[in-house]
Amino acid sequence: MHAFEIFSIIGTIAFAMSGAFVAMEEDYDILGILVLGLVTAFGGGVIRNVLIGVPVTTLWSQGLLIKLAILSVIIAFLLPLGWIKHWKRTEAWFDAIGLSAFAIQGALYAANMHHPLSAVAVAAVMTGVGGGIIRDLLAGRKPLVLRDEIYAVWAMIAGVVIGLNWIHTTWQAVLLFAVIVLLRMLSVYYKWKLPRRTLQMSSSTGLSVQNQHKGEHSRKTA
Repeated sequence: MHAFEIFSIIGTIAFAMSGAFVAMEEDYDILGILVLGLVTAFGGGVIRNVLIGVPVTTLWSQGLLIKLAILSVIIAFLLPLGWIKHWKRTEAWFDAIGLSAFAIQGALYAANMHHPLSAVAVAAVMTGVGGGIIRDLLAGRKPLVLRDEIYAVWAMIAGVVIGLNWIHTTWQAVLLFAVIVLLRMLSVYYKWKLPRRTLQMSSSTGLSVQNQHKGEHSRKTA
């Protein structure tokens, strides 16, 4: 089995179950759980295909992966509640596995089509985070990739490594997979974040400005 197939299977299982659990958290019915699981598993790949010029209809040729995703969703739905609660404590672990597997899978896909480094990196990012973005939007959540610890950067690193042709064997690809998972989990544990800037005023600042306006209004009235 080629590395491409291995990472396709790993990513499909991890993201399908991730989508199913998020759907259950939002109290979706069985159809909603199935849809969210499938969208999470295949949404990133569809976006990647559009960006690198692969027909979207190639999704339907992945019959084995679709069946595997459906089976994963059904298993997630039937798991005992105690197991699901335990999964909540390892949610980041599942997400890291899916991110790493799909980022590498997407990068390998683009590299095999002889796309330039930039396209390989974009394919890695969109395959790794696209399904999660769609999942969070359908669940009414702010996408994880836009608010949480460093996320898409690790997918980009995987794409750059593959785009630079540093991966030649399956074992090297597996090592890269483990490194990306480790980096993602470290960023969760230590709460590494990218620089950010907010335009929202703190509550105390807002109150002081509001009081200042009230004082000016009182003086004018007097």
